[in-house]
Amino acid sequence: MRAYLLEWFPVNPILAVLFSLIINMLIAISGILPSAFITAGNIAFFGFEKGLVVSIAGEAAGAIVSFVFYRKGLIKLLPSLEKTKSRLLLKLKNTAGAEAIFLVLLLRFLPFIPSGAVTLAAAFSKMGLVSFSVASTLGKIPSLFIEAYSVNQVLSLKTEWQIAIILLFILTSIYFLMRK
Repeated sequence: MRAYLLEWFPVNPILAVLFSLIINMLIAISGILPSAFITAGNIAFFGFEKGLVVSIAGEAAGAIVSFVFYRKGLIKLLPSLEKTKSRLLLKLKNTAGAEAIFLVLLLRFLPFIPSGAVTLAAAFSKMGLVSFSVASTLGKIPSLFIEAYSVNQVLSLKTEWQIAIILLFILTSIYFLMRK
């Protein structure tokens, strides 16, 4: 099936973009899956510049969709969250306006802060959807550029080095999961 999709997408680039956007949204909604693999696919398939644009669009769409889902879920949990004694959660709940926009921009600039955590925090605040969408997208551009550049460099390596890097990533992930 993989070969069939790869043969079909060059004839239908719009479907390839839609497929990438949908996968990005699913990754964002999960809140825990890394998007680096879809960025790698976008760079490999569309080239660096177009792949970066598709990745930015996918990350933006995923963040917006997950923000809406998280906010709806938080509304259902709100009665229990209202009883919290956590100063951080109470402060976050009351964050709005420029402070919320600045926090989202700052957290999105950092490439290794989980996107799901930033989106969840924003959904818990009083921040509006439009403010979140703009701040999230603008903040994600620098970290996506770094991610895309890194992926592009790895893709230019020989196959043996690519396999070694993937194995190292898998082993490191397993090690950290087992330590938790």
